[in-house]
Amino acid sequence: MKRKHKIVLIAGARPNFMKIAPLINELDKIRSFKNILIHTGQHYDYSMSELFFRDLGLRKPDVYLGVGSGTHAEQTARIMIALEKELIKIKPDLVIVVGDVNSTLAAAIVCSKLCIRLAHVEAGLRSFDMTMPEEVNRIVTDRLSDLLFTISADSADNLIKEGVDRKKIFFTGNVMIDTLIKLKPRAEKLNAYKNYGVERKNYCLVTLHRPSNVDNRDNILKIIKALSEISLSLPVIFPVHPRTLNNIDEFGFRKYLKKPGLIATAPVGYIENLSVMMNARFVITDSGGIQSESTFMKIPCITLRKNTELTVTEKIGTNTVIGLDTERLFVIIDDIMSDNYKKGRIPKYWDGKASERIAGIIKKLFL
Repeated sequence: MKRKHKIVLIAGARPNFMKIAPLINELDKIRSFKNILIHTGQHYDYSMSELFFRDLGLRKPDVYLGVGSGTHAEQTARIMIALEKELIKIKPDLVIVVGDVNSTLAAAIVCSKLCIRLAHVEAGLRSFDMTMPEEVNRIVTDRLSDLLFTISADSADNLIKEGVDRKKIFFTGNVMIDTLIKLKPRAEKLNAYKNYGVERKNYCLVTLHRPSNVDNRDNILKIIKALSEISLSLPVIFPVHPRTLNNIDEFGFRKYLKKPGLIATAPVGYIENLSVMMNARFVITDSGGIQSESTFMKIPCITLRKNTELTVTEKIGTNTVIGLDTERLFVIIDDIMSDNYKKGRIPKYWDGKASERIAGIIKKLFL
């Protein structure tokens, strides 16, 4: 009997799950592959991990490393130590990593040392801001990868400028949109916005988790004050990330969450969040995933970061990156509410078939 090719897929944080789910579903259709899912445990809180496995219909991981939190160095090192042991036992033919989190970087380094072929999904994204830990993760992972799957044409351009061999680069589209398209019907039926006592297209959704925003006392105060002001004229639904809530409490800012129009909730599952987003008038975020999702659904998105790696969402999509310029925030909101905001369009290959393209390329590699 012919040996099955072993493919290891690695996930560790919330954004990873939404990218891994469609990939593993497509790869599982290929009978010559034995697919092994490793969850590093980088996000270990139930609401940020297992909840997403349930919503996404993602099978339980074959291996759970349980590394937990820590500094970037501590977390990356723990993942490397635990992952190396597993990969030596498994002896995979290919390892697939997604995104730009510490689990992605750790896996890339371990695979390089063990001479295991590596594929990077969402390769070539660049913010050109080396103060972002994720930018370091992206660059190193891309440099060490054998296969680079990109979500947009500009991602491939970035890689070529960095000297990557064109033969390694494949423009396959955005796997996050595969998940969105699959689960969109369930989200539409849910109408989750009704749970908050708001009207469709008459509220905004807010998500915040970036350390640059929520770990800095002055920055988070500036953001929360702006949200409080918005809530005077438009309801604000704000599912609060555990890290964000911890800092709000530590800085003594909980009072700002008690404004009548500011609806602060616990984190919600993927489908509920998608349901709330698709019915919102606009979104305020610092999340990469939501920049992509809002562009696909043509919902105005205001990103509270000084730059973005998802430049395609701003160039042709519905995203505007403003940093912490709250004056500009209110100008943009006025444009949105008066229907003067850009409409945007959906980028090429954001069509629900990115994972199918990736699986097809990997299948050809082994056949």
